[in-house]
Amino acid sequence: MIYVSKIRLGQLRPYRLLIVSCGFSLAACSTTDGTLVSASQNTSPYVAKAMGPAPAGQFDLSHWKLTLPVDDNGDGRANTIKVADLQSYVHPDFFHLDEQGHMVFTAPNKGGTTANSANTRSELRYMMRGDNRKISTKGPLNNFALASHSNAAKFASIGGRMEATLHVDHVPLNSNTPHNKSSYAGVIGQIHGVRLKSAGDGFGYGNEPLKIFYKKWPEHETGSVYWNYDRNLSRGNSARTSISYPVWGKLRTDSSDPGEKGIALGEDFSYVVNVYQDTMYLTFINPRLGRVEYQVNLTDNINPNGQVDEKDNPIGYGQDAHYFKAGIYNSCRGTAKKNESTARCDGTGDWATDKSNGDYFQVSFSRLNVTRPTPQ
Repeated sequence: MIYVSKIRLGQLRPYRLLIVSCGFSLAACSTTDGTLVSASQNTSPYVAKAMGPAPAGQFDLSHWKLTLPVDDNGDGRANTIKVADLQSYVHPDFFHLDEQGHMVFTAPNKGGTTANSANTRSELRYMMRGDNRKISTKGPLNNFALASHSNAAKFASIGGRMEATLHVDHVPLNSNTPHNKSSYAGVIGQIHGVRLKSAGDGFGYGNEPLKIFYKKWPEHETGSVYWNYDRNLSRGNSARTSISYPVWGKLRTDSSDPGEKGIALGEDFSYVVNVYQDTMYLTFINPRLGRVEYQVNLTDNINPNGQVDEKDNPIGYGQDAHYFKAGIYNSCRGTAKKNESTARCDGTGDWATDKSNGDYFQVSFSRLNVTRPTPQ
């Protein structure tokens, strides 16, 4: 860990800068010290043993916690691996390194889920507090704010930067609602707003200003990458919806074949999410298809196309707390009821069966890094 100084609203404060040996290249990353914590320090039933080293030996996971589609204690909720335990943690099915040193995330259609979602995930959540659990998960010192936030100086950071390189290995093959926008789709990176019990002054709804998706229909050779922006409104507001913007291929409701304009399984691509002051800068890179960029001010209701969205919150996400997430969030549920509008995908909840049937999502990261934001 290296500490540098960052000027924040006229004050000089310490800022945690995560450094991995790959710097800002698009190659696979590793820490300078690959030593693993003793497996005996991890209370999880899955630890680094003969199955191979933990991902934390190749990636700097010192500020991440993990949610898995596993319910070990039968309480109906997904397991969470805290920061300290993650340093020696590996799951043979859902979170591990492959032979090339990629960090693999797998989420079946049916499995353990969190309290606020019916979808499975194998997903990291960035924790600015590191393993200091005296700091509240939802508190300012564990999250970042935008520069316009009225209490921005109290947060761990103003903005942040997340960079990733990955490829998608597998997309669920079977859906009972194939034309639903969520079928065959998964979230591979996001900015999430902190959800509060009391959403004061119109904020704390827990919406997402950014969700990066990969979607591939089973009959197509390539899939699509696009990103969603949630209008920052209460969950009971009929205008609250996600708006999609294209990167490569098609948007979420377009079932036509993206062909050579799409991204194939196993094909590497990268994203950079740089939130500087009040603006979110997005950069997507693929060696074959080139570079795609977006920018959007997150403190107003003007969309990336320069148009005013009168249905959105007029000051966007300006008063929210935010955090990064990366991995795979499986958008197709294996537990949805017939009368629900969400996508319903096949899944038994037995991993061996679901893997054999192709009822899972899997992605592999060769790079994942979070640092301070940079001017653009």
